[in-house]
Amino acid sequence: MKPNFLVTYASNTGWTVGVAEAIGKTLAENGAKVDVLPMRDVKDLSPYDAVVAGSAVNGGAWLPEAMQFVRRHQAELKHKQFASFLVCMTLTMKKGEQYRSHVSSWLDPVRALVRPVSEGLFSGGLDIHKIPSFSDRLKFRLSVLFGVWKEGDHRDWNAIRQWAMELPSLMIR
Repeated sequence: MKPNFLVTYASNTGWTVGVAEAIGKTLAENGAKVDVLPMRDVKDLSPYDAVVAGSAVNGGAWLPEAMQFVRRHQAELKHKQFASFLVCMTLTMKKGEQYRSHVSSWLDPVRALVRPVSEGLFSGGLDIHKIPSFSDRLKFRLSVLFGVWKEGDHRDWNAIRQWAMELPSLMIR
């Protein structure tokens, strides 16, 4: 019998959607049954053997709707195999890898509620036109101007697929 995975996500500008879809596609290609859904559309976790939840990061934290999802489903998630991921621009910075342990700490609020069996930390992308807040757009424009970040897609598809390929052995027993 194929394991049934839910891959669910919260995203502000769409970069996390692509990561979630790549995770779901990789799981499906490796024999799992997979649903990929935005967190706001998930009402029931009972059909799933395992849950992979991810969020974009804003201000060093998962998006509020992602934390609400984990709080709302905390009891169920404690009885399921659970993995988490985040997508952020910090990992795209020059020497971004040196910030990896700091970026990992942004999952502490999730870990306090449910202990993931695996965590993925992925670079995102930047399209200033997609940033909803004028003040945030201005900050990002200045950051690009000063060379902190570059616009464009910085997602590492190989790293995302590799992480997803490891999930079934960690999550399905």
